[in-house]
Amino acid sequence: MDRRKNPYTPNAGAPPPALAGREEQLETFDILLDRLLDGYTEQSMLISGLRGVGKTVLLGEFRRVAEEKHWTTVETEFAKDISFGPRMVRLAREALLDLAPPARWKERGRRAAAVLSSFSLKVEPDGSLTTGLDVEPATGVADSGDLDRDLTDLFVALGEAAREQGSGVVFLLDEMQDLQQQELAAIVAAVHKTVQRVLPLTVVGAGLPQLPRLAVEAKSYAERLFRFPEIGRLDPSAAETALVQPATALRVDYTADAVEFIVDYTEGYPYFVQLYGQLIWNTAQVSPITLQDARDVRHLVERALDESFFRVRTDRTTETELAYLRAMAELGAKPQRAGDVAKRMNRTVEQMGTTRARLISKGLLYTPGHGFAGFTVPQFDRYLKRSFPLHVPTPRTRPGK
Repeated sequence: MDRRKNPYTPNAGAPPPALAGREEQLETFDILLDRLLDGYTEQSMLISGLRGVGKTVLLGEFRRVAEEKHWTTVETEFAKDISFGPRMVRLAREALLDLAPPARWKERGRRAAAVLSSFSLKVEPDGSLTTGLDVEPATGVADSGDLDRDLTDLFVALGEAAREQGSGVVFLLDEMQDLQQQELAAIVAAVHKTVQRVLPLTVVGAGLPQLPRLAVEAKSYAERLFRFPEIGRLDPSAAETALVQPATALRVDYTADAVEFIVDYTEGYPYFVQLYGQLIWNTAQVSPITLQDARDVRHLVERALDESFFRVRTDRTTETELAYLRAMAELGAKPQRAGDVAKRMNRTVEQMGTTRARLISKGLLYTPGHGFAGFTVPQFDRYLKRSFPLHVPTPRTRPGK
């Protein structure tokens, strides 16, 4: 096949040619925007799932849908080393200026600019974050130093400015599990107030599987403000569509047994489907792509996954952390009890508690329930088993090194 025309996109956040299996989430988002703009309230969404299931892609599709409806969209990806306050100021400033340029601000627009200036001075006293707004900071609003209260003031002012313009604002926030509890609580509190005021402003976020629990722990009423759709592997029909449709559009076919083999191996995980499609396109000689083609390229798929998607994660682990992960893999792909993993290592839960906590902090594990932990990366157990011995040697060796 012509590599220049390869239709598959195994890149972080890159939209696939066929976005299959996410119709329910897209319809829910579409309804959310329409209801808010029509003056109704509606639960927003915090999407969760493992790495590689398409959360960032879905946020990008939400952005496209919102912009088609002439909503203002602002987006960011959080990380543990990102300063929350300045990031929110920049997003709010971007949203306000997108709603209307300063010369076209009405009363609520000017008010929002003043509130934004007030909030920004609590974050960066030099005023550098709101250069060009040319307004005096509001007094007694968004300047208390209480993050819940101040961010709420900012969201309300921005929502009122949006309503004045006959539009709406949606914050699209990725990697929300990296927020501190106080920061996540402030976002939930601010959205709560916009719902009470029936304002056309909302937050749609995405994160690892622990995000719903973190949101509810931050503010108990989060469960009534948000839906928490969990996205994961595609069902066989949707996985087939994601694999076959891009090729069919370029007059390339797959045999039925080749499709079955690839869908089975990838387990319907969107990133794996895209990677398999990309590599088989680059190696198959003629159409239709056959079962033998699929079998022949499997080792290339595993090598590509090992060298990028998986290894960048184990490279960040200590010897003991890697041993813990390897012991988990031996027990299976599903979440495992801390006690069972420790027993596999001939240790106690107390002895391995710090190691487990570090792996959770690094985003390699998540906790679906008390005493359990699971891999945040699909098929991580397969990688660990084929790449590392059960008893990791000292000094540690890595494949290819």
